[in-house]
Amino acid sequence: MASINAKKAKRAINIVSVLIPIAVAVLFGVRIPDVEPLSFLPPIYATINGVTAVLLIAALWAIKNGKRSLHNTLMNVAIACSLAFLAMYVAYHMTSDSTPYGGEGIMRGVYFFILISHIVLSIVVIPFVLHTYLRGFLGAYQEHKKLARYTFPIWLYVAVTGVVVYLMISPYYAY
Repeated sequence: MASINAKKAKRAINIVSVLIPIAVAVLFGVRIPDVEPLSFLPPIYATINGVTAVLLIAALWAIKNGKRSLHNTLMNVAIACSLAFLAMYVAYHMTSDSTPYGGEGIMRGVYFFILISHIVLSIVVIPFVLHTYLRGFLGAYQEHKKLARYTFPIWLYVAVTGVVVYLMISPYYAY
């Protein structure tokens, strides 16, 4: 296996961590003309968020029980799920208008608190996930473990709140 230049990889992670949210924001405003809305995607990508949460918990269990290979596999699948979510999320918003939340009263405030914290932390977690992954990949397990203590709860929160946001807004989707 070719050796990886850690310094270059960290620089690439930092660049990717900035480019992903910018690309999502730009693509969020792009509409693909003459394409039917991909209205079937939200329940799929919400399910993927739920699966990601389960994978993260299972990966934590695996590493705490000395199952490093299983941990690695689960983390690779969790990252793949996050990438699949991102692709579907962007595709949906490139073909569909955003759905306004129709709830009222305190639930409206709860919804927007969860939504805003979910969005902010979904951006914050990108470099955490990538740097944590890189440290594990490079075998810097102490550094990996140290960073994972922050990455895990943020990523888990983002995965779980993605499902919660979907469940809260799903009654207002126009199918």
